[in-house]
Amino acid sequence: MKQNLNTIIIAFAVIVTGFLLANGYKNRSKTADAISVTGSGEENFTSDLIVWRGSFSKKDYDLKTAYSELNKDQQAIRKYLSSKGIESDELIFEAVDIQKDFFYDYDQNGQLRNTVFNGYQLTQNLKVQSKNVDRVENISREVTELIDAGVELNSFPPEYYYTKLAQLKVKMIESATKDAKNRAEKIALNAGGSLGKLKTADMGVFQITGENSSEQFSWGGNFNTSSKKKTANITIRLKYEVN
Repeated sequence: MKQNLNTIIIAFAVIVTGFLLANGYKNRSKTADAISVTGSGEENFTSDLIVWRGSFSKKDYDLKTAYSELNKDQQAIRKYLSSKGIESDELIFEAVDIQKDFFYDYDQNGQLRNTVFNGYQLTQNLKVQSKNVDRVENISREVTELIDAGVELNSFPPEYYYTKLAQLKVKMIESATKDAKNRAEKIALNAGGSLGKLKTADMGVFQITGENSSEQFSWGGNFNTSSKKKTANITIRLKYEVN
């Protein structure tokens, strides 16, 4: 009786082990019968918003005099930009930055001997934001004309943006997804199978570079603001079951 019981236990263990091995092989086969592909989407576009910045400053030993001179420059700049077609709601003058300037006198050993007040340095930044990209772009290049009015305006390179970026991104995701699916279908067909259900979908990093530029992609994403004409790139990674 005891021998029969041992035989039954051994037989049951063999059956269970066989079931587990078969099930494991089946699951492994399911895992292996999958395709992972990456599709890409690319779009060229032209910026429809420009931001141009500049700064100007005045210096004087008397704070009121320095501020008065700075205000004259501001009025001259405002008048000049208005004559070039810049609307009042496109122009912003930021708060005036006031700094005390000092002259530092050192001896031959590099030790500070004296500190002398050298006047007040007042600086004001301005920003022009407009959808008239070409107009502002031209103004940023011609702004040296203000020198004739006695204004020394430090002009910075324009920054270019696109206000329909969200819509563009949706379009590119659709394009990249279609590209990935086409790749998966070809791989499955060449392997003698067919594409099954979609298991996972992951979006890669969104990149914006200058059109026809040599800019490198970044793992964290690249967002070019120095070029008016740009190229956007995105990748989509899909994983399908294979029948």
